[in-house]
Amino acid sequence: MDDIRRPVGVKPKKLLDQLRELMRSRDMSYATEKTYIHWIRQYIYFHKKKHPKDMGAPEVDQYLSWLAVQREVAPGTQSIVLNALVFMYRHQFERELGSLKFERARPKRRIPQVMSHEEAISIISEMRGMPQLAAKLMYGSGLRATECLSLRVKDFDFRMHEIIVRFGKGGKDRRTLLPGSLMDELHTQVKRVEHLHKEDMAQGYGSVYMPTALARKYPNAAKETGWQFFFPSARIAADPVTGTQRRHHLHASRIRKEITRARRSTGLTKHITAHTFRHSFATRLLESGYDLRTIQELLGHTDIKTTEIYTHVLNKGGRGVQGPLG
Repeated sequence: MDDIRRPVGVKPKKLLDQLRELMRSRDMSYATEKTYIHWIRQYIYFHKKKHPKDMGAPEVDQYLSWLAVQREVAPGTQSIVLNALVFMYRHQFERELGSLKFERARPKRRIPQVMSHEEAISIISEMRGMPQLAAKLMYGSGLRATECLSLRVKDFDFRMHEIIVRFGKGGKDRRTLLPGSLMDELHTQVKRVEHLHKEDMAQGYGSVYMPTALARKYPNAAKETGWQFFFPSARIAADPVTGTQRRHHLHASRIRKEITRARRSTGLTKHITAHTFRHSFATRLLESGYDLRTIQELLGHTDIKTTEIYTHVLNKGGRGVQGPLG
């Protein structure tokens, strides 16, 4: 249950715990919290564990420049680090960093790895169990792995052929398509979840994890079938926050291991990850003539420029150029 926030205690004394409490009071996502804490910790280690309150703009400039020049991080990564440090100084120490003069990271165009339709199907065909169905959804609906594993039974709208993605990247909800070819498998999985939930309830369990705000708003929802995870874990474990014994969702490592095994079995030499299915989904839609705005909405991209990268992975290229050999 590593996607559940750990408690920080009352009036924490350690800086990182104070920052965690501050971010939670501002209702920031857990993913942002973990990312900010990681980079703030690295900033402290870079300056030999000097306390941030005793540092300021010169030290921030030095660290950000080192990331750009020595580590050669992408501009996006450098921006995230800057946001984390600005957040800490502005909201924890109530100080503005002022004008910064760090070396900017150089833009890098990285074309995402994609599979052909035949390659994607060959990988999926070699997979087994729930990881296989998860891969089908990632390829057929463009879901991120975390979004896929976080799906609840109620998030499937079979009549509208839609999947509702809750708390996606950036904390946003969105709708994406539900592949008609998966209807029977999805209905079968719902029945499995219902049966498993009944067994858990009979044994005194059956209360699923709910985000804090939802747990307060719907105190009885945790035991409803609709709120159960669509890809449940094989075992019941203790909630790290409350200690309640409950069944969480399948762990992401199960997906990774099954994809690796399937790739080796097929003999593909490409580097295939769970995210490759999402990239391949977007590329298939672009090949089929769907416009970028539609693909952007289905993927949940905030900036259309993020979606535009897929124009560079098509066989004909972004400008439709054809070489001398066809």
